[in-house]
Amino acid sequence: MPNILWLTRDLQAEDIQALERKTGLKIAVSGGPPEAWRSLAQRVKLILIELPNSASTIQETLMEAHNGPIPTPVVIYDKEGTLDESLIGPPMTAFRHVTGRLTLDQLSLVIGSAIEQFAQLLWDSGEPAESWRNLLIGESQPMKSLHAMIRLVSPRQSTVLITGETGTGKEMVARAIHLASKRSASRMVAVNCAAIPENLVEAELFGHAKGAFTGAINDRVGRFEQAHRGTIFLDEIGELPLPVQPKLLRVLQERELSKVGGSGTIQIDTRVIAASNIDLQQAVADRRFREDLLYRLNVVPIHLSPLRERASDIPLLADHFIEKVCRREALRPKTLTPGALQYLIEYEWPGNVRQLEHAIEMAVTLTGDRQQIYLGDIQLPSRAQPMPPAGIEPEIPMNGAGMNFEEVMGRVEKLLLQAALRKCDGNKAKAASLLGIPRTTLLYKVKAAETFAL
Repeated sequence: MPNILWLTRDLQAEDIQALERKTGLKIAVSGGPPEAWRSLAQRVKLILIELPNSASTIQETLMEAHNGPIPTPVVIYDKEGTLDESLIGPPMTAFRHVTGRLTLDQLSLVIGSAIEQFAQLLWDSGEPAESWRNLLIGESQPMKSLHAMIRLVSPRQSTVLITGETGTGKEMVARAIHLASKRSASRMVAVNCAAIPENLVEAELFGHAKGAFTGAINDRVGRFEQAHRGTIFLDEIGELPLPVQPKLLRVLQERELSKVGGSGTIQIDTRVIAASNIDLQQAVADRRFREDLLYRLNVVPIHLSPLRERASDIPLLADHFIEKVCRREALRPKTLTPGALQYLIEYEWPGNVRQLEHAIEMAVTLTGDRQQIYLGDIQLPSRAQPMPPAGIEPEIPMNGAGMNFEEVMGRVEKLLLQAALRKCDGNKAKAASLLGIPRTTLLYKVKAAETFAL
C-alpha cells in the first residue's frame, strides 16, 4: 500500500525512486481522471498535487482527502506560482501551498514536515477512540440511545434504514455508522435518489457499458461499484422510480449487478444504508414503493427524533455551529446571550438541525465584529420571528463608553414594531390599531426603523 499519492502529468520513474529513498515512503503516481486514484486517496498519509492541474481537480482532491475516516493532508506543489487559492473555494482539509521549483531534497523535507505537523495536530486535538461521535452532537436521551444503536449495528453487515424528518441528520448518522464499521478504511458513497433524473438513475447506480445508449462513449462505473468493500448511502430512497426498484432489490439479495447495456454480472461487496423522510409504509399503500424492497431495506431500522424533542441538545449544537462558522471565517469566538439561547431552545424548528445551523450562520454574519449574538440577530420565518421569552427582558447592547439614547430607543421601537407585525401576521393596519397609532405613522416608523441594527 503506497504512503503518498502524487498527482502529476509528467514525472520520470527515476524521480519517483529517488524521492522514495529520501522519504522512506512508497509513492503511487496518477495523472488520470479522479476514477483512477479515488480508491487510494483515503488510504495514504499524504496527497501531493503537482501543477498544472485544474481547479476542479484540486477541489475534488481536497474533498476526497476530507471525507476519509481520518482527513488526509494535501501538499500543492506550484512550481510557477500561478494558483489562485480563491478559485478552489474553502479548503476541505489541511493543506500546504508550496510555490517555486524545489529539489528532490527540498520536496522530501516539505513532505516529511507536512506529515509530522498533521500527526501532531491530530494528537493535540485529543481525538477520541470513537471519532464518529464528533459527527453527532448532543447528550440528550434520544442521542444516547442513538449512540448505543450505532455501536451495536456498525460492526455488522446488515442493511440499515434511517428515517426521520428533513434536517434531522440522517446522512451524519450514516457516516457515523460507516466510520464505526470495519469498512471505515474504504469510502462511503452518498447518492441522493431524488436529485438524479429518472432516465439516468439506473446508469448512475449500476453503471453502463459503452454504446448502451446515445452519449455512452465509454464504460461507466456505477455508484455501487465505487462503494465496493465500502458503504453506499441511498438518501431519499422513497423517491426511487418504480422501474428501478426491482433491480435494486436484486442487488440487495444477490450482491451482484448488471450494467446498463452489459452482458455479464459483477459481484459487489457493499453495505447499504438507506434513508427516507417520507412514510414508506404509506408509499407502499399508495403503490409508489415495493413492499418487498421495503422489507429488504428495513433490516435494522433507526428513527431520528426531531430537534424539538431533544431541546436540551440545542446549546451544544449552537456552540458547535458558532465555533464552526467563526473558525471558517477567521472570526473571534462569539457567544449567545441568555435571551437568544432561550429563544432557540423554545422554538420548534420545523427544519430541525439543518435549520438551526443555517440560522446560526446567519446570526454570526449579522453580528459583524460583535462578540455577542443578540436575540435580534436571529432571523427566522415571519411566523416565528424572535419574541422575548417569558421572564426575560428585551436585550439592548450597551458598553462602558456610554450610549446614544436615540439610537437605543430606535432599537427598542424596532423590536416593538416587529412584535406588533408578527402578532398581526404582517397586516399593517391591524398592527397600527394594536399599537394605537395611525397606519401612516406605523409605515413611517417601519421605514425609519430599518436604519437601526439590532
